Parts: sequence; structure tokens; C-alpha cells
Amino acid sequence: MPIKNRLGEMHDEITGWRHHLHENPELLYEVHETAAFVVERLKGFGITDITPGIGRTGVVAVIEGRTNTSGRVVGLRADMDALPINEATGLEFASKTPGMMHACGHDGHTSILLGAAKYLAETRNFDGKVVLIFQPAEEGGAGGKAMCDDGLMDRWGIQEVYGLHNMPGLPVGQFAIRPGPLLASADEFEITVTGKGGHAASPHNAIDTTLVAAQIVVSLQSIVARNVNPVKRVVVTVGTFVTDSNASNVIAHQVHMKGTVRTLDPDERALAEERVRRVAENTAAAFGAEAVVTWKNGYPVTVNSPEETQYAIEAARAVSDNVHDDTDPVMPAEDFSFMLEQRPGAYIFLGNGDTPMCHHPAYRFDDAAIPLGCSWFAELIERRMPAA
Repeated sequence: MPIKNRLGEMHDEITGWRHHLHENPELLYEVHETAAFVVERLKGFGITDITPGIGRTGVVAVIEGRTNTSGRVVGLRADMDALPINEATGLEFASKTPGMMHACGHDGHTSILLGAAKYLAETRNFDGKVVLIFQPAEEGGAGGKAMCDDGLMDRWGIQEVYGLHNMPGLPVGQFAIRPGPLLASADEFEITVTGKGGHAASPHNAIDTTLVAAQIVVSLQSIVARNVNPVKRVVVTVGTFVTDSNASNVIAHQVHMKGTVRTLDPDERALAEERVRRVAENTAAAFGAEAVVTWKNGYPVTVNSPEETQYAIEAARAVSDNVHDDTDPVMPAEDFSFMLEQRPGAYIFLGNGDTPMCHHPAYRFDDAAIPLGCSWFAELIERRMPAA
């Protein structure tokens, strides 16, 4: 099944955009040059309805079809930000900015949506409006929420919304999707354990916070093993463990831990928070110490609505004969979830071949995936809003 011929012709041009963005990564909301590059390209396509500064540095643009009798408005989203990682790919177009790298392929996502935008602006072979959403700060900054908070959905009358993400490990040419939960929620917690510092030779005169905190780390795993329904998915991870002393002969007075909880179910998400608090506080109390838990709600579960998922599958099958329509959910989080909380829609994985995983310093986006991603966006629009 073919990609669209015009997008195949544009492959080298779109790849050039991607390499430029890869050389010039920007973090979180500081994507000023990236946003300016996007606006410049959109204007060059003849698109005039362009609004920068949504969600601080996001860009929203509208393409009208040849007709608009359907009244349908469909949103297409791409993320623009990079990661604070030193690149280790050796590419000719590697990052020019030390400590920053497009290690998750957002340069590819932005270029794919730009390619689809150019095609749709040229052909306008649809009946309705396309809203292009170029989003900042996906990597921990909740840029999707910021754009929604700025009125993205209501201001542009978006009725349904779609996005994609490259997936290392899937062959180039494959799409993978499922209805329902696709990516996990991700909440953060901090636990501060306070005891009584002392000399390592006199533990009976102290309250050993290292021992207490270690017990908490182990006990937190009982949440998954003994509190969560075995058919549900929850991951509890303690990522940092820091004492207030680095001496071998000192019992620390305080230990500070940070971690994350990920789940695919809102009920299990609430259960996990309650259990983290209770396990930490009561375990500490049993040893005569005190634990203070701070909880930060992060990205929600990314949930594909059934009807829109089917539209996404049909568009993918028009582009590729390798579409997995019941892929397993995965436990990373994605702030496209905020958009899916406000409107029905779907998120799909696009194969990126045999490359290190996202967030790895040697990760590489495969440019061969570009025409497939562009064609999926374009096919989706032409199917959802067929020309009158």
C-alpha cells in the first residue's frame, strides 16, 4: 500500500527540515527558534491563519479545505522540544548545542506535520478545517496542558484530535495502535525521612534513617505485589535516595527519596497514591522516625477513543500493509493525554526501526519513516473530511 506520491517527492525537502531542527534543539518552553522555523515554513506554504504563542510558545495554524460544508474541524498535533542529553550519534547534523539533543524524535514529528501541512495546503482535497498544533514542552513541561489551558480546543472549535510518535523496535513501515489506554499516567513523589543522626558506633542512641528509608523502598513494592489487581498494570520506582551525610561512620539524620508511579487505570492511580503515603508514613513511625510525602500529579493516562482509533487504523492501512491494531500498552507517559481528555481522538506509534530507545544519547530518528507519517496525517484528513 503506497505513501502519497507528492509526499514521496517531498521526502528530501522534509528530511532537510528535520536535520536543521536536529542541529538546533531547544528545551521545554524555550523553543523560540523552532517555533519561528515552523511559522516561516507555514507561511511559505501559503497558510495565512497562523497564531504563535499558544501555551507560551506553541503554534496553531488552520488550513481550510476546498469546501467547508461538513463543518468538521480536526486537530493534528506534533511536539517540538528536545531533551537535556549530550548527543552520541556521530551524525553530520548532530546537535550544535552541548547538553541538548533531539533524543525522542520530536524533530521528526515536527517535520512530519510540516510535510503533511504543505501537502494539505497544496491540495486542499477535503471538506472542513485542519488545525495544526505544534506543541512545546512535552518532555516534562506539560505543554499540551498549557495549550489546552489557553483555549486550544474551544478557540479553534476542534472536534477530534490525532497525534503520532515514533517507536524504536518497530520496523519502519509499521504502525501500532489500540483503543483505550495506550500510555501510562506518570505521577511523582518525594519522601523525606527524618530520624535522629548519630555515630555509627552507637546505633542505639540514634534513629537510623538509612535503615528506615531502605525499608520504605522495599515496602513500596508491596503496593504492586499485594494491593493492585494482578490484571492491572502499576509501576512504582524509587529513582533517587540521598542521605544528609556522606561519611561512613555517621548515621544520617535525614534521607530524601524521589520516585514515580505509573498506571493505566485512574482507580489504580488513586490507590497507588494512598498506599505510597500510608506505607511511607507508617513504616517510618514503626521505627520511631517520621516520613513526609509530597505528591505531584503528572500526565494522565493516554486513552484512545474507540471510534477515532478506528479512523486512525483505516488511514494507516491505506498507507501501510503492516498495521498492528491491538498493540500492548506501554508505561511511558505522554502529555497528548491532556488533549484527549478534552476531545476524542487517537495516538499512534510509527515504526522507527532498529535504533537505541528514545531518551538514549545514541538514539536516531529514521528519515525513512517521514513519508509514512506525513501520508498518515494526510490520509486521515482526506478520509475524515472527504471532499464535497
